[in-house]
Amino acid sequence: MIHTKRSLGRRLRAATAIGAVALLGLTACGGSGGDQVASEFTGEYTGPEVELSFWNGFTGGDGPFMEQMIDDFNSEHENINVVSNTMQWADFYQRLPAAVTAGEGPDVGVMHLDQLSTMAARNVIVPVDDLATTLELTAEDFTEEVWDAGVYQEERFGIPLDVHSLAMYYNTEHFEKAGITEAPTDAASFADALEKLKAAGYETPFWMPSLWPSHLMNLSLQWQNGGTPYDADESKANFASPEGLEAIQWQRDIVDEGFSPSNVAIDSQYVAFKNGETSITWDGIWQLNDLQESGLAYAAAPIPTIGAEKAVWANSHNFFLPRQTQPDPDKQNAAKVFIAWISENSATWAGSGMIPARESVRAAGALDGMPQEAIAADIDSMRFLPPIPGIGTVQTETLEVGVNKAILGEESPEDAMTEAADNASTLMEENKASFGE
Repeated sequence: MIHTKRSLGRRLRAATAIGAVALLGLTACGGSGGDQVASEFTGEYTGPEVELSFWNGFTGGDGPFMEQMIDDFNSEHENINVVSNTMQWADFYQRLPAAVTAGEGPDVGVMHLDQLSTMAARNVIVPVDDLATTLELTAEDFTEEVWDAGVYQEERFGIPLDVHSLAMYYNTEHFEKAGITEAPTDAASFADALEKLKAAGYETPFWMPSLWPSHLMNLSLQWQNGGTPYDADESKANFASPEGLEAIQWQRDIVDEGFSPSNVAIDSQYVAFKNGETSITWDGIWQLNDLQESGLAYAAAPIPTIGAEKAVWANSHNFFLPRQTQPDPDKQNAAKVFIAWISENSATWAGSGMIPARESVRAAGALDGMPQEAIAADIDSMRFLPPIPGIGTVQTETLEVGVNKAILGEESPEDAMTEAADNASTLMEENKASFGE
């Protein structure tokens, strides 16, 4: 989504909590496609007319772009009519498992990459390896990170539509007044920019949120420091590793050194930046269209490399096929044609503020002149959560809590992240048993 996505963290907290309960009622299958037998997919659909139900959560400024793509697809395919069912993402993740179990799920859908493994582990969705094979989709046309993250237990469950990461937004008028001529790219230039902005009269130029998207900033910093936030093989969280502690300490230092207020509520940092009250903010590229419409004098750039390695948190919308109680081979193959067409024509999707996942689409000029073009230049540095079932709930109940306590000064960064890591590791072990791994 675009301007409404800054509330995604709150909505997903409800979704993961409720969705986890619903998922436990499904039978685990260890990533198997179950009884989903379709006729061989050839890349085309020549069968009888079918109507496909397409579930998605594009309720914001991204919605019109998807609707336009659906209309274009329908106009080119006389025997396939795609009907969009759009809902809030929190409702989406709550409704999907129950609907699939009741035989009332969609024919095709799109979800966030970090939800795929959970849905796959509970047999809510089925593998799409044949689709990828027939279309000759490989890691060569995507980044290896996003392509590999769609695989769970050696089967592919998602076809990436886009990638969307954190970015750095800065007020160009503030920068000019402070004598800053270029966007900061590393720890030294970022610290220098903050000092210059403060000297120019911008007392708190970079607000550090205590909640969303602070944990995404923290993940980015952990990766930049060479850390691995989650160890899937050992079901262990590494937030309290030296790399993790360095990350959270940097965030807390922003407050201690006076560059940020001590208690920044969720969304406040973005609203303050949009209103010209702050000079720099780190937020998702889904804010681009909203900022353009605001009239603010701003520019966007990749977040600085505070650590030793260039890295930034990212997510991706992935197409999926749900399990069907009564599989219809015609609908299944028609759905695959729809996914293939949208993937191949995803240049239109760039208008939503997202970055098309396919390199071939980007190379053809999809991002020329687009505000996210500078962010896409660093696409190889984007990092995604590992395909661990239940990872969304782990994030919400542990990492977000630990980061929040440390930023607010309720606990020392070391105590907060040690507690968070211990709780996350426990949850990961419990999830491993619950999801039948």
